[in-house]
Parts: sequence; C-alpha cells; structure tokens
Amino acid sequence: MDTTRTSEDQSARWNGPSGQVWTEFQAMMDEMFRDFEEILVEAAGPWGRVLDVGCGTGGTTVAIARRLGEKGHCTGVDISGPMVEAARARAEREHVRAEFVQADAQDHAFEPASFDTIVSRFGVMFFGDSVRAFTNLRHAAKDGARLRLIVWRGAEDNPFMTTAERAAAPLLPGIPARVPDAPGQFGFANRDRVHRILEESGWSGIGIQPIDVTCAFPESELTGYFTRFGPLGQVLPDADERTREQVVEAVRGAFAPYVRGTEVRFTAACWLVDARRNG
Repeated sequence: MDTTRTSEDQSARWNGPSGQVWTEFQAMMDEMFRDFEEILVEAAGPWGRVLDVGCGTGGTTVAIARRLGEKGHCTGVDISGPMVEAARARAEREHVRAEFVQADAQDHAFEPASFDTIVSRFGVMFFGDSVRAFTNLRHAAKDGARLRLIVWRGAEDNPFMTTAERAAAPLLPGIPARVPDAPGQFGFANRDRVHRILEESGWSGIGIQPIDVTCAFPESELTGYFTRFGPLGQVLPDADERTREQVVEAVRGAFAPYVRGTEVRFTAACWLVDARRNG
C-alpha cells in the first residue's frame, strides 16, 4: 500500500469537507455516541496520563480529562485541523484541562513511554499502515499501559450505516464503493485482521469482543445526516438539483424503519478491543 499517498488523502479529507461536517454536527454526534464515550472514560481509570487517538472534536478527551481532574492529564490527537480547533474551544468553554495536538498518530513523535492508557472511539480505522501506527502508539505507552479501542464491525452488521448509499445508488451510480480492509469506517471489521495488526505491532493480552449499542438522534436531523456524511455525502453536492431532490426523497423513505416518532434509532455493531503493552 502507498502509505504516503493514503496519509495525504486522509489529511485532505479530514482537513476539508469531512472535518467541517463533523465540526458542524459535533453536538449531535456526541450525543449519538454517548454510551461509547462512557466505556472509554471507564477504561481511563481515576488517574494517569491518557491519549485519545482520533479525538475528533474532543468529546471523549474532555470527558476523560474531567474525570481525571488534578490526578492526571488527557491529550487528544487528530489529523483534522477543524476538529482539533473545535476540541480546544470545547475544553476552554467547559473549563477542562486537556491538550490537543493536530498530527497523524501513525508518525507523530510522541514522548516515549509517556501514557498510562490509550483510547480511541472510531479513530483508528483510517491509518495507511496500521502496524506502523500501532507500533508508534506502543512506543508512546508505558510498560503495562492499557489500550482500549471501539471500532465498527462490518457493513453487513451495520445496515443503518449503508442505507443512504444503497437507496441512492440507482440515482447516483458514482457513489464510492467501500473496499474491505481499506482505510475507512469499516477498515477494522475483520476481527482476525485487527488481532494480527496488534500482535505484529507488539501489543499483548489482546481481547476483541462484539458490542451492540443502541444509538439515537433527532428525526429533524436525518436529512442533514445522510446528505452530509458517508459516501453519499461525498458525491451529492455535485449532483444537479433535480437529482438531489430525487435522492433525498428516496433515501428518507429508506430510513423509515429506523424512525421512531421524533427520533431515529439504530444499533451500532462494534468491536471492543483491549490490549496491553508488556515489555
């Protein structure tokens, strides 16, 4: 794999439209994924130095920093400038002591053996070279440090996440296809591959278990959600007005099974990944 090109592509994506969209929808996305945040806050413990990889707009980082208080410190790292800027503003607004670094965690020169815990919520599936990235993260971890990740299982386990592209495909044949094992939302869907990546990068005590979490957001946000996020969100802005109207109508109808009154509800099928740095 051409990791240089992949890293450049990811940087362009997350410092462009994708980063802007996540920043715009940060309140909705944080509330949607609140239960995942709590799983990672628990893993961080009551003390120590914590690194949040792919921290986005800082929801998990700030939550961990608030729990640690004066007993520790939490650093968030993300490749996206817009999201890191939003994270810093959030920490300042909420009077929480957290640090944020705009960098690619695959290559960033972290201080060696400096973190007691490394966590990530949907932030590690985008590396161009995952073994290289997790080797770098292991070097940043203290001996005995804990790694806890939440990543998506496969597209077949998450039909909600592919509803928009499936419904729009007849009207927009140019929607980007999802490539198995490639950097992206479902890049860590293969459990055996995830285990192999962590093992090859030197982590031990690896445990990977499925978790299913019910997520919800306001029905009033549905159209904004499916027109701005995912593969559909990448191509819809280039469509003509009539096609956009047809796509919105078709896709809204396809989401009907997930609408419950004033809410959209779905099950997020994920892997909960734990490991340790030993030696």
